[in-house]
Amino acid sequence: VKYNMDKPNTLREGFWSNGLMYYKYEGGSRDSSQRGKIVLKGCQIMCPFLEYENRPLVLKIVTKTGVEHFLEACSREERDAWAADILAAAESLNSEDNGIGENSPDPTDTGLNSIDLSKVLDSMYDVHSGITMSSHVQQGNTYSNCFSGSAVVDWLVFMQFTLTRVEAVTLASALLEEGFLRTVGLRSCEAFRTAGPSQQLIDDSTALYSFCDSLKKRGSVKAESSVSALELSGKVVKRGYLLKQGHRRKNWKVRLFVLRSEPAFLHYFDPTSDDISPVGGFSLRGCLVSALKDNGVPSGVKGNVQGNLFTIITQSNTRYFIQAPTQQEKMDWIDAIREQT
Repeated sequence: VKYNMDKPNTLREGFWSNGLMYYKYEGGSRDSSQRGKIVLKGCQIMCPFLEYENRPLVLKIVTKTGVEHFLEACSREERDAWAADILAAAESLNSEDNGIGENSPDPTDTGLNSIDLSKVLDSMYDVHSGITMSSHVQQGNTYSNCFSGSAVVDWLVFMQFTLTRVEAVTLASALLEEGFLRTVGLRSCEAFRTAGPSQQLIDDSTALYSFCDSLKKRGSVKAESSVSALELSGKVVKRGYLLKQGHRRKNWKVRLFVLRSEPAFLHYFDPTSDDISPVGGFSLRGCLVSALKDNGVPSGVKGNVQGNLFTIITQSNTRYFIQAPTQQEKMDWIDAIREQT
C-alpha cells in the first residue's frame, strides 16, 4: 500500500488516538470518507527506506501484525518530519499503561491475536467460498462490489474463523483497522470514525464495506485454491489453451490448461503473466465432465459463446464452463479428463 504525502497539513489532522488515518484525494479535494487507518502501536518505522534507489522520499511502516505501508513525501524535510511525528506517536502509544500492570492480563486480548489477517483476507477473496460482493442502494446512491457488515460477520462465523458474532466483529474491525477493508456509505464511515478500536465494524445489513482499492489491484480474484507441491508433482498428460468462464464476472479468458495424473489435477495458468504459478486448479477426483450442445446457451453461461463447450463439476459441486477451439479438441479434453477421474 502506498500513500502520497504531498498534503501534509491535512494529513497531519489525520492522527487519531491509536494511529494514522488516511483519505483519498480526487481533483485536488479530499474525499469525505476515510479510506483506512494505520495502527501505530507496536509498529516499526524505517526512514529513510533505501530499498528503492530511485524513490529516496519513501518511508516504511510495519504494523504489529506485519502489514507494510509505504508512504512517499514531497521532500526530504517533509519525509523526516513525518517520520519523527509518527515515531513520537508510536512511542507514546507503546509507553501508555492504560491501567494494565506488567503481569496483568490484557482485557482487550480476545484470543484472536494469533490469527493471520492476510490468510483471512485470502479466504475472503476465494472465488468459491469467499464473501459475496454485490450492489447496494442507500439514500439514492448505488454502491457496487461491496458487502454488508452483517455479511462479513456471518461469513467469519460460518468459516469458523471465530466462534461467536462478538469475536467476528472484533476480527472484522481488525481487518478494517489494518486497511484490508474500507468503509462504503455514510453509516459505516461514521462508525469507523467514532467507534472504539475493537468495534469499528457494524454487524448490520445497512453498514457497507468493500476491499481496499489497493488490494483490488492484486488481480481480479485470488486463485481458486492454494497450490501445493504435491498437486504439481504429477505427470503431465495433456496441455493446451482453452477459454474459461470466470466465476464472478462471468467473462471469458484464455488460459493454459495443464492436466496431470498421479495425483490427478487440472491447473490453469495466465498466459499473459510472467508468474509461473497457476491462477487456479482443482482435484479431478470425483469430478464429472460432459459436453454441452452448441445449439443454445446453457444456464449459468454468459458472454460470447462460440461453441465447443464442455463443463466440469468438481466433487465440491463447483461448476467450470470451458470452450475448446475445435470440436475434436473438446472431445480430446473430455476423454483425457475422464481417464483421470
